Amino acid sequence: MEELWTRKYPVGNDDFVSLRKNNELYVDKTELIWQIMQLSRWIFLSRPRRFGKTLLTSTLQAYFEGRKELFEGLAITKYEKEWVKYPVFHFNLSEVKDLPIEEIQPRIGLQLADYEKIYGRNEGERTPGARLEGLIKRAYNQTGLGVVLIFDEYDTPLLGKLGDSELLDKTRTIMQEFYTPIKVCSAYERFTFITGITKFPQLSIFSTLNNLNNISMLPQFAALTGFTDEELDTVFRPDIERLGRTMGVGYDEMREMLRKRYDGYYFTEAKVAVYNPFSLLKAFANLKMENYWFQSGTPTFIFEVMKRFKTDITKTFDLSASASSFDTPTEGMTSAVPLLYQSGYITIKGYEPESTFYHLSIPNQEVMTGLTENMAYIYLGVESDDIKEGFAFKFWQALRKNDIELALREMKAYMAGLPYIEGFRKKLEEVKTAEGFYEWTFYIIFSMLNVYVRTQVKCIKGRIDVLIKMPDTIYVMELKLHGTPLSALKQIESGDYGVPYTTDGRKVVKVGIRFDMTKLAVKDWKVRFE
Repeated sequence: MEELWTRKYPVGNDDFVSLRKNNELYVDKTELIWQIMQLSRWIFLSRPRRFGKTLLTSTLQAYFEGRKELFEGLAITKYEKEWVKYPVFHFNLSEVKDLPIEEIQPRIGLQLADYEKIYGRNEGERTPGARLEGLIKRAYNQTGLGVVLIFDEYDTPLLGKLGDSELLDKTRTIMQEFYTPIKVCSAYERFTFITGITKFPQLSIFSTLNNLNNISMLPQFAALTGFTDEELDTVFRPDIERLGRTMGVGYDEMREMLRKRYDGYYFTEAKVAVYNPFSLLKAFANLKMENYWFQSGTPTFIFEVMKRFKTDITKTFDLSASASSFDTPTEGMTSAVPLLYQSGYITIKGYEPESTFYHLSIPNQEVMTGLTENMAYIYLGVESDDIKEGFAFKFWQALRKNDIELALREMKAYMAGLPYIEGFRKKLEEVKTAEGFYEWTFYIIFSMLNVYVRTQVKCIKGRIDVLIKMPDTIYVMELKLHGTPLSALKQIESGDYGVPYTTDGRKVVKVGIRFDMTKLAVKDWKVRFE
């Protein structure tokens, strides 16, 4: 029988004070926090949701409130000796998420009122910006100390309105007025810290505060949020061993499973990867690996933006973007790539200093599965549960048994009985080629099952329509709507599509598939084994 486990995980607790008082697990990031404060008095940090931004802001609040006792044993105590108590105004704008526009100012007003109980309010201060400016000046005059301003999730009021330009403009005007005192009152400020997911340069924060230092992609702060490999092998080693015992695997195998599922986020060109902190802590707390990040809520604006720009879901594993594109106004985006990166759905996988181009890809299995499940209806016109429960698992099982014939029979039977034919027809009209639609189908099905799948894979003599890698077998597939399965096989062989994989050690299987456009289903196929 395993001994009583006494570790407390701060799942859902992003308040530094209660975390430390309750003796919950805290991975020490305070040395990096100290470095930030030496860098600049005005800081902006972008990170995806549930990546520790709010915990970071509450840690800063506790530090600037001089709460030395909460930092006992942490790295920052090597540097800080004075522990001055500054007036701190901490605003969490996630409270304004999805509110009707007429309720935004009153909700911000409630947060301002808490500080006005301490520092007072003048009668003429009616708008949030005017009230904040008054607070900053009174706090400075009453204490003789610079004011600390912390804005967490500053962009939340705007993100949900990206699809409505009129509503976005009205919301931007409200938020501009609230943020204006950051610049106006800079002489009264000791430190200002702003977090969010993306960057809205047209807000007064970015358009007028020219001394704001954006540390989001600075190499020295790559590990500021999220957990590193080193932290897993030290801080979390007992947790990995415990989870491994539960799942019946050793430390190294459990470690690799966690890496594939939750690791792979690179926030700078530095080779420092971090794990999703929310999902990792949930896995340790529940003794079970699931896609916790997606279960905690998926922002609809991401998928609306992908839909608007007709983002090819099959290309999300191989994207590129210039460094300047990350500073493109969110409202003026010409592709979904910058927002996908800032939101954590794709991440940096390489960087070319001469061209200043970033190579981007999906970070891990959790994101791959969650992204394709959420996009199944948008891309295929079919609910993801209908795909998975209908036949995907049977298809996957057949491939695991190296029975491609059975797998294709399952696909044929499933597609022939689909109740969403009209949805399929509509989606077929939206893609450049009908073959492309079926490539999407393969890609989404296998991505949801954490299987390696790629479409339009470049090779010397052409492109492979679909490439699937299973533990023992590699499937090279050519899809046809007008031709025969035999002609598809001949194309694979004349193009030497399977040659690059003959030294892999796995069996290579070539598959030519013909689809029936009238029935929207698999018609027939030919299989050839190496």
